[in-house]
Amino acid sequence: MSQELVKAISEINEDEAIRLVNEAIEKGEKPLDILADCQKAMNIVGERYENGEYYLPELVMSGEVLQTISDILKPLMQADSANEEGNQKGRIVLGTVRGDIHDIGKDIVGFMLDVNGFEVYDLDMDVPEEKFVEKVKVVKPQIVALSRFLTLAYDSMKSTVEALTKEGLRDSVKIMICSGQMTDRVKDHVTADAFGMDAVAAVKLAKQWVP
Repeated sequence: MSQELVKAISEINEDEAIRLVNEAIEKGEKPLDILADCQKAMNIVGERYENGEYYLPELVMSGEVLQTISDILKPLMQADSANEEGNQKGRIVLGTVRGDIHDIGKDIVGFMLDVNGFEVYDLDMDVPEEKFVEKVKVVKPQIVALSRFLTLAYDSMKSTVEALTKEGLRDSVKIMICSGQMTDRVKDHVTADAFGMDAVAAVKLAKQWVP
């Protein structure tokens, strides 16, 4: 089932993907496990895009498939979250950094943070450094989550952190960077506090950081 779903999503076969998701739910599979398969599939989509196998239309269509699946899973995950004791909210500013016009990974992270009780301020994609700065000044979040889909966006992550530092905001927030291809070397280059390899890891970090 897992590999079938990954293949259906990565090959942008929406009808098959939705069928497999509904079948998995009926069998009692956890929404988190289904979402993990979605993450794997979107990583494949990203690799194919960077390799020139996919183009913008494929990215848009894969994002639409993901949105449909998210709409199916969200009520189930919200119910699970509501049943957890001690569910606490924190404020998170989220966005795909400047130069990257893809919101696939960001949307998965935002979705997961939302259903886990966090107040997410999604700045969308191709977000300039000054927009992150302005939003942090206004909402005073505990966390800033920087997303990227393309490898070229690493420097934009770094310059966003530098902009927050210049404005005296860096010490007031924790910064996570989110992507399927992250390492400690990238984290250190960006000067972030931590990285999440997937949306589940991002939620774990957020729960650790918010008292």
